[in-house]
Amino acid sequence: MSSLSTSNTTSFSDRYGRLLPGLLLSGVIAWGAIALGKLEWMQSHGMSALTLAIMLGIVLGNSVYGSLAPTCGAGVAFSKQTLLRLGIILYGFRLTFQDIGQVGLAGIAIDALVLASTFGLAMFLGTKVFKLERNSAILIGAGSSICGAAAVMATEPVVKGRSEDVTVAVSTVVVFGTIAIFLYPALYQLNLGWQVLGATPTAFGVYIGSTVHEVAQVVAAGKSIGQEAANAAVIAKMVRVMMLAPFLVILSAVLARGKAQGGNGGHDKAAKLAIPWFAFIFIAVVAFNSLGWLSAPVVAAITDIDTALLAMAMAALGLTTHMSAIRRAGIKPLLLAGLLFCWLIAGGAAINHVVASLLA
Repeated sequence: MSSLSTSNTTSFSDRYGRLLPGLLLSGVIAWGAIALGKLEWMQSHGMSALTLAIMLGIVLGNSVYGSLAPTCGAGVAFSKQTLLRLGIILYGFRLTFQDIGQVGLAGIAIDALVLASTFGLAMFLGTKVFKLERNSAILIGAGSSICGAAAVMATEPVVKGRSEDVTVAVSTVVVFGTIAIFLYPALYQLNLGWQVLGATPTAFGVYIGSTVHEVAQVVAAGKSIGQEAANAAVIAKMVRVMMLAPFLVILSAVLARGKAQGGNGGHDKAAKLAIPWFAFIFIAVVAFNSLGWLSAPVVAAITDIDTALLAMAMAALGLTTHMSAIRRAGIKPLLLAGLLFCWLIAGGAAINHVVASLLA
């Protein structure tokens, strides 16, 4: 009995002890990113903890991590995979179904049309025009159409993308989302004269929330216009984030169907539907949070933990990404993301105008 207990203890120690160095490394990078993300300058420029975590991870990954990889590799991989899924699940505590009621049917329709049109354009341009690998186009499309880095990271388990593909997609979100922070206030001033989106800050806030990549970037762009615009922008963005779960389920079904039609008469084991269970749990968490049973301080503590988990996942991604792989990707991913950014601005404005006119 004693030997069995010792064996179990040793097994537990061997299994989880080897994760500790990598978890600590990812955690330290995440802590640094979160601390930097709280600085006023970082917040005003839409630099979230997630963005900073991957940037710090890339710097270390292309310098000192090579010598640490044998010891830290297992824990870093655990951060990039398991902690990511847990982080996406806990992201649901940032949302409630009441958010949907605040933007109304028009807001839901705008978000859905922007998401579908942007992702569809990404797939067409990415695979047909730029001849990118399908997974790369999917990841860039997800980041542009839904919620930036979080969407890219959540889509990766479904498409099983390479680290460099994920990093390239996240990089495009950083580049064009940062541009949006400075561009949208200028667009607001133009809209006051053109009245394409109505004259109210709320209407323009919905436009921001439905078209800007990252939540942090949405907040920064909205606040530069005013609190009313920022409030509407965040609500519209949260509804868009909520569409991540059904997007992942549909994407998984489409990919499985494509593999089935690709060979073996639909009997290939690889064609089985890879159900993203964490997406369903994410929706369940949103539903639970909508009941309001938890106090505000508890929810705040959970979202802080969630930020740490996602930052660790992003740090781990950065650590395992080599700049040479990004250079090999070339200019095409950036061009694709740039065209999607133009569509979000122009096409998003058209969608906002038409839907608001029909459903207001």
